[in-house]
Amino acid sequence: MAETPSKAESMRKWVVDHKLRAVGCLWLTGISSSIAYNWSRPNMKTSVKIIHARLHAQALTLAALVGSAMVEYYDQKYGTSGPKIISGSFRGGEFLSCTKSI
Repeated sequence: MAETPSKAESMRKWVVDHKLRAVGCLWLTGISSSIAYNWSRPNMKTSVKIIHARLHAQALTLAALVGSAMVEYYDQKYGTSGPKIISGSFRGGEFLSCTKSI
């Protein structure tokens, strides 16, 4: 009987499959929450609030990119379960699979 993947494993698989979307969503969430936080501070100029929000989102994006690189490194070093299918590589009725031997 096949085991269902855990919540953490399914989230990791989604992040591996959608790296740029995950980083973009994290950036959007970071800049939105930073703007909301900075707008609650009345003693700052608007330009300073926007600059702070951009810096916070930039730091969060860099952290997300480092995390994405670590996930990619982990997958390259230890592999995933099963061969990876390259989408769009359909030839002669079968898919070409990309398997790496480490």
